[in-house]
Amino acid sequence: MIISKGSSNHYKWGNNCDGWPLVDSEALSVKQEKMPAGTQEERHFHEYANQFFYVLLGELVIEIENEQHRVTSGEGITVEPGKRHQVMNQSEDFTEFLVVSQPSIKNDRINL
Repeated sequence: MIISKGSSNHYKWGNNCDGWPLVDSEALSVKQEKMPAGTQEERHFHEYANQFFYVLLGELVIEIENEQHRVTSGEGITVEPGKRHQVMNQSEDFTEFLVVSQPSIKNDRINL
């Protein structure tokens, strides 16, 4: 089965951010997300899920345990379970990226 952003169920999150679940099972979650300039998510952590953020367009700043990492198009970064983190778009343009979580983050998010 071919999966695309166009065939996925669109959702809004945060401050006018967009998301598309490409794979959504208990074992694995793959989402494509888009953040407008100057937006950020709430700082949080996951008890069980390993996450991988891969930037498709633009750049993200990902704070992991109070250390900021700038991730640009064609780059990715992992976030291990239990690590407090926050994704931010500090640029002047939108950014688009993939978020891969294993297992899924369903019921595995603790906001700080």
